[in-house]
Amino acid sequence: MHVRIRGAIGIAAVAMSLVAAGLVVGQPGVSHAGHGHVYSAEQARAMAEQQAVPGSEFRVTCAASHRGQDDPIVFQNQSGVSHMHEFFGNRTTNAFSTLTSLRAGATNCNPVSDKSAYWVPTLYKNGQPVAPDSVTIYYQGIHDRERAVAHPQGLRYVVGNAKAASAAENPAARWSCTTQSPSSRDFLVCPPGTKVETYLDFPTCWNGRDLDSPNHRDHMAFAVGLVCPPSHPVVVPRLEFLITYPVNGTGLSLGGTRNGVNVTSAPGYTFHGDFMNAWDPAELQRRVRNCINAGYICGTDGNP
Repeated sequence: MHVRIRGAIGIAAVAMSLVAAGLVVGQPGVSHAGHGHVYSAEQARAMAEQQAVPGSEFRVTCAASHRGQDDPIVFQNQSGVSHMHEFFGNRTTNAFSTLTSLRAGATNCNPVSDKSAYWVPTLYKNGQPVAPDSVTIYYQGIHDRERAVAHPQGLRYVVGNAKAASAAENPAARWSCTTQSPSSRDFLVCPPGTKVETYLDFPTCWNGRDLDSPNHRDHMAFAVGLVCPPSHPVVVPRLEFLITYPVNGTGLSLGGTRNGVNVTSAPGYTFHGDFMNAWDPAELQRRVRNCINAGYICGTDGNP
């Protein structure tokens, strides 16, 4: 089966300053703490090193479902508080989503056994929102694949730094153009005949206890040297988003929160993504066993 080569940003970029600006203060009485995160130099380096690591995998294809100013992880039960997000996968995702509501909802993903919620900030072209052309979510075994286990039901986490004040502050952001290999943490000016695409890689090490944490990240970690730290010993498949948008050229921006105000003009280096696991447990376990653990490249049917 065809395996796409994914461009990686040079590790040298990780050595740049990782001090966040801390400008997002949010609406009165609302914490934006989960929106920003300063990765340690070690975690940033591990994140960049793993961006092009191949492995066993299965994949899910989804379409854009809806957009809205909700974030059921960072702003749970607070409708309309977040900046604008693009949701794909579960059609019912909103500020009040729970594992129970997602499992009862419908999905536009293939396979339909994946009722997880996935979302990213909305992309804008000259101030107008742009829905993705396509969304592929890879579940990959990039290290210790034989020990990888299925994500537990209800696991949720965030990757990226929505509060980044420079490209150096968000090693997760990765933009490129279709048919071309270079990538950048900020938007590239893609030439006519190409489309903008973005990759987002999630951590692979879980602490084995918590389905969430106060900043929605600390219960997960990136594998340093492709080895999970003792604090996060459980290996889970890497999620990788590949999102393609039907636009190119200039005038691109993201939904974001700057100086406490929700805007549509955030730069590309603030890109981030969220995941709430609501797979059918038996089907997810089958795919992890038959594809990830066994070392195969599988399609949406979960078969080699």
